[in-house]
Amino acid sequence: MKIIIDADACPKPVLAICKQVGQMYKREVYTVASFDHQIDNDHHIMVDNTSQEADLKIINITQADDLVITQDWGLAAMVLSKKAACLSPAGIPYDVNKMDFLLEEREVKAKLRRGGGRTKGPKKRTVQDDERFEAALVKILENIALPQ
Repeated sequence: MKIIIDADACPKPVLAICKQVGQMYKREVYTVASFDHQIDNDHHIMVDNTSQEADLKIINITQADDLVITQDWGLAAMVLSKKAACLSPAGIPYDVNKMDFLLEEREVKAKLRRGGGRTKGPKKRTVQDDERFEAALVKILENIALPQ
């Protein structure tokens, strides 16, 4: 199992937590981002900055039982279809049974924005968000046996 981070829009505290917890649980942490982002990681994959390039790379390297960190609901749906786990930077695991609802909500919001409407952005990240994310990450990793 490896941890793969959609690093284009990932909060810096989440990157740091993944690296720290990944090392503690002996898991390789991969970051994938366009060349517009400066990411310091041993397993960093730089992609072009065209639309969906990072998502395509993440899907191509994801295998069953990997863990992907993303806030992109469409990417999360594809990850779950590969039998991999997926966690949001807010520390909320994506559930295959809720993906249809999330994708429908995404489409409704996109349609509203295309028509000139506005949707709320994310709230400012808090220490509690970081703690919730770390607890969720540890819970997922503890449910998987450590490598020999």
